[in-house]
Amino acid sequence: MSSRKVVSIVIGFIGVVILIGPSSLNDLGVNVFSQLAVLGAAASYGISGVYGRRFKKMNIPPLATATGQLITSSLVLLPISIVVERPDQLMFPSASVWISVIALAVFSTALAYILYFRLLSSSGITNLSMVTFLIPITAILLGVVVLDEVLMLEHLIGMVFIVVSLLGIDGRLLGKKYKEPLNKS
Repeated sequence: MSSRKVVSIVIGFIGVVILIGPSSLNDLGVNVFSQLAVLGAAASYGISGVYGRRFKKMNIPPLATATGQLITSSLVLLPISIVVERPDQLMFPSASVWISVIALAVFSTALAYILYFRLLSSSGITNLSMVTFLIPITAILLGVVVLDEVLMLEHLIGMVFIVVSLLGIDGRLLGKKYKEPLNKS
């Protein structure tokens, strides 16, 4: 990875910190298990991209890769969720809850992973991972539009940092052209 990309990634992280606000770190250490779970999820996301490239070399289609990942993760999480959530002590969900769960499973999870592995095989991990910097921007903008939250100056500053970061990673900020095909990272 080039120094330009490393610096751009650091700029992106700074933008995310500015965007969510340093006050979000005030409760750090209060619920350590949950915070470690978030860090573990982020690490797993990074590892999955690197590991997922192997499936392309093995000529496994994105649909099969996504299906295998979702089945495996479900099997791993099932015993944990039974212990933690104690479903025997919960009320049976209503039809609207089941419809919501199915919609989330199909559109937000299954379809998203199929697209993820298809893009991973065609665009490479570097370009694909750039999308993660857009998540906090999307969350802030949805909060403003849907929940009537206030767009603050630090949000705009954080967004500028993130956009500069993405342009730096991509190479267009400095007028750089790709030296390698897009399908490599």
